[in-house]
Amino acid sequence: MIVLVSGPYRSGTNDDPVLMAANLERLEDAAMALFEAGQLPMIGEWVALPLMRRAGSKMVGDNLYQKYAYPVAHRLIEHCDAVLRLPGASTGADEDIRRAKMRGIPVYYALSELI
Repeated sequence: MIVLVSGPYRSGTNDDPVLMAANLERLEDAAMALFEAGQLPMIGEWVALPLMRRAGSKMVGDNLYQKYAYPVAHRLIEHCDAVLRLPGASTGADEDIRRAKMRGIPVYYALSELI
């Protein structure tokens, strides 16, 4: 399955790049475990961050950041078979879950449910 790994990235960081990087590492740890279990993980930031840079985004939250950050995940959900929602407050991840449920694809809340 293609599994979107969703959870806090920017939330709770006050846009501190060190904290955001730590959140991305947490998402990537789950992605690695999914891959090792035979799934194909996807993280929205893997697509959004390079697009933002290429578009000319200068800082977290600017107009170009907003243009890509959430829309990328929304488009990815259209191609995923499931979503893994990692713990932690995240408006973006909550929206991912809402969209996944609208599509009728399963949402998992523990890595152990998928490996």
